[in-house]
Amino acid sequence: MSMKAIGLTLIMAYMILTAPVNKPVDKVDLDRFAGKWYSLYSIPTMYDKGSRETTTAYTLTRDGYYKVFTACKKGEEQKSSTYNSKLFTDGDTDGEMHAQFLWPFKVDYWVIELADDYSYVVVGHPEHKFLFIMSRKPAIDKKLHDEIVGRCKAKGYEVDKLTSQHHGE
Repeated sequence: MSMKAIGLTLIMAYMILTAPVNKPVDKVDLDRFAGKWYSLYSIPTMYDKGSRETTTAYTLTRDGYYKVFTACKKGEEQKSSTYNSKLFTDGDTDGEMHAQFLWPFKVDYWVIELADDYSYVVVGHPEHKFLFIMSRKPAIDKKLHDEIVGRCKAKGYEVDKLTSQHHGE
């Protein structure tokens, strides 16, 4: 093997080993996570494709799961639409959760980034199927947005598929 090939192999191995891993955060305070979130940008799922101005309210139940109420505008007429779902934790407080839109089916819902002050959250999927950047306010600073998108790209998300939810436009 040539020195050039060895060098390239070492560089690729280093990049793979030092790249951020797509995994859930270690700790989520379930009470602080509850409340209203604005979905600012997303790689849409079949449930939210074409939606705008999406907000989601999480209410923690005594049984340890969240009742989820989602409101958005859809279609050409921007008709208001709402739906209910559930979000389950695995009994501990890490970011590996499961969303249930239709009983009995559950979808992996990973909190992959969470601000220390719970001002924003990034939700992803183990197979990169979707991505949501959500905030407690209808907008975030452009610099923060760009940093979040850069970290998501490094974790393997196809950030060129992110769509804006157009809050405040």
